[in-house]
Amino acid sequence: MADIRVPRKSWVVVCDGGKALILQNDGDAGGVDLSVKETLSQPNEPDRELGTGKPGRTHAADGRSGSAVEETDWHEQAEVEFLKQVASRLEMLVRERDAQHIVLVAPPRALGTLRVNLSPGAQAMISAELAKDYTNLPIEQIERRLVA
Repeated sequence: MADIRVPRKSWVVVCDGGKALILQNDGDAGGVDLSVKETLSQPNEPDRELGTGKPGRTHAADGRSGSAVEETDWHEQAEVEFLKQVASRLEMLVRERDAQHIVLVAPPRALGTLRVNLSPGAQAMISAELAKDYTNLPIEQIERRLVA
């Protein structure tokens, strides 16, 4: 496992494409004591509620042949939009709360989306990244896994 240090008063953001926990360490690097400061989530609606209908079809210029257009993955688009909101919230942490140390814990794809949507200033405050999905774990287990 990666060597992750979580100094006192540092922020830990645990997220995936549908839920984000914004935590702060009230302990020290040896005894992590995370407290929940904010929880963000998005509703998980079925595709029929997110999309508009069947995928379209295209026709060749000669008018004889056609093919189907690939169906849009509405859940993936919703996850990307949610992760953009999380990135915006991270920007606010840096700007308004003077966050100096941020630890990001998210699945690899979510980490990639977050990185693309963060400013260089916010990226500089990220002290560690962990490519794991801990969003559905209790806080005590997240603490244990961070110091393991």
